[in-house]
Amino acid sequence: MSPLFRRLALAGAGAAASRGLLRAAGSLPPATRAGLDRTNHRGEPVSLVAGPVVALAATASAAAGAGTPRLRAAALVAGLGAGVLGLYDDIAGSRPEQRADKGFRGHLRALASGRVSAGAVKVAGIGAAGLAVGALLSRTPGRPLRTTVDTAVVGGLVAGTANLLNLLDLRPGRAVKAAVVLGAPLLTGGAGDLVAGPLGAAAGVLPEDLAESVMLGDAGANALGALLGLGLATRLGPAGRWAALGALVALTGASERVSFTRVIEATPGLREFDRLGRRPVGDPSVRPAVPDRT
Repeated sequence: MSPLFRRLALAGAGAAASRGLLRAAGSLPPATRAGLDRTNHRGEPVSLVAGPVVALAATASAAAGAGTPRLRAAALVAGLGAGVLGLYDDIAGSRPEQRADKGFRGHLRALASGRVSAGAVKVAGIGAAGLAVGALLSRTPGRPLRTTVDTAVVGGLVAGTANLLNLLDLRPGRAVKAAVVLGAPLLTGGAGDLVAGPLGAAAGVLPEDLAESVMLGDAGANALGALLGLGLATRLGPAGRWAALGALVALTGASERVSFTRVIEATPGLREFDRLGRRPVGDPSVRPAVPDRT
């Protein structure tokens, strides 16, 4: 099978898996899904059920596209690790005492008051998962310092990309669109088989995401971002990895001071792309529910 058809098949498998899992989630009793109910930017109800759906579908399809056992293990650690930790933050972070613990400054304030926030647990856990991924991919016999540095850089790419997509998951479809922009160039290189499935899995929930019946939440955004970070680490050489890591650090630092939503809304081109497919502001149309076709 040619690389093009193989990647199309992986993307299709990822999309089919996320659609099937989303339907299965729709058949669960409402009380079971209640822990993932939230209020979106319009003040309307939305479900985070797409998060576990995307995390599972993206991880499985990435593992299917991995070319070696070591890369397959790295995909499983990145996707499942970030997804589980993101789901923990989705649930535990919604508690009243945790709601003010947003951003790194919020986590630090919580630590200063003698409390460990759910977000801090997630950040530390995804960082550890990223280092585990780096250890799987970075082995230079006879050069322990080089191996250590490479492990840290790969870990930073995995954790940083996971965090970046989570920062963007503030409007319908935004995180999925960002994933496509970041992942599409990787489809033509050696990481193409690895990222095709996750991109398909994200696209599978895009209609409901744009319709504002579901959102990725931390579970979906972190898992998808971690897998794309793994794709970046696989595709780029040492200089490219450092450049990508520097960009991620800069964007993360900027997010503590600048609202990405305000920047996007003030930038022609970005504003229109961000709004593409979304309900207009003030649109009272009825939104579809989570698919429930049994």
